[in-house]
Amino acid sequence: MELPKRFKSLTVFFILAAATVFLSGCEKNATEPGNMTDDEYIQTVISSGYDNDYSNEDNLMKQEYEDLNDGGPYFDYEGGMNLSPIDSLYKWGRRITGVNRNFNVTSEGDSLKKVVVTTTLSGNYIILGYVNGALDTVVKPYTEVLKRNVWFKRVNNTPYPARNWRLYRVSGLDGETTQPQTGSTLVQITKLEIYLNNAASPQYTFNGPDFSTIYFMTKFFGGSGVPQIDRNQQVKVKIFTTSQLAPVDYVAFHWAKNSFGFHRIPFSLESETGSGPYYRVFTKTFNIYGNHRLGAFNAYFSASTRESLYDNDTSKFASDMVGIPFKVIK
Repeated sequence: MELPKRFKSLTVFFILAAATVFLSGCEKNATEPGNMTDDEYIQTVISSGYDNDYSNEDNLMKQEYEDLNDGGPYFDYEGGMNLSPIDSLYKWGRRITGVNRNFNVTSEGDSLKKVVVTTTLSGNYIILGYVNGALDTVVKPYTEVLKRNVWFKRVNNTPYPARNWRLYRVSGLDGETTQPQTGSTLVQITKLEIYLNNAASPQYTFNGPDFSTIYFMTKFFGGSGVPQIDRNQQVKVKIFTTSQLAPVDYVAFHWAKNSFGFHRIPFSLESETGSGPYYRVFTKTFNIYGNHRLGAFNAYFSASTRESLYDNDTSKFASDMVGIPFKVIK
């Protein structure tokens, strides 16, 4: 049966209108995670990442939780399990049970936003050690606060924040325990030096004690980006600390699981001066894992008082933390 001409025209109109609404909705959903403001989108990138491409430095901040959550105690890496028959540490690790992030976003003109990111981690340090030859377990509840500064720069001016903002600068990470003890009041990292391939002078030097004031411009905006350390390179790291206690602190390098070949390695004391406070230098030399994933990552360095790990008193745990972003491109 032949439809009336007017009915056919109305049918075509509604079909076209519906198609326009559908395609418009698809375009928005494909580029925008919901109806977000600029600030909300930027916070989402910090928490959840920009995409799944590790080469994008925009994804650095989302890695912190997985990088630092050991899930429980594990062995230090020293060519194998550390099974020394001494009356001391066997294995240890942190189990994060709570994460809270605070974002302080300020606009610097129309095209730049600074975000002070304060992350509070809570959980337990689980320590296994030998006491009089018998294996014992100590659980130390802790709270740790990490601070990082980031800047996002406008790259477009559309209704969709996801098209408009990219990470412009990122700082180092600075953190410490606040419970049961405040880390920096007992031990504090003051400087890092990184030497590559047996060089006599450091390739990179980072001065503290507040490492969140060290900034790196991302490669997206033409900067050199974060420090580059590539596969199979020999790396020597020096950590400078100031400590209030005579027993030598425990200094370690923490790496993201399954990206380097291990997750934590302790440093050795190189030198010490002073009689309280004590000024110490710790060193470690290693080779970058030959199958390390390519992309941008975080390296973490911690200094903890010796009694944090070698004393079963749960009220004694003080640690200072520094995070430096780096990239592996070959």
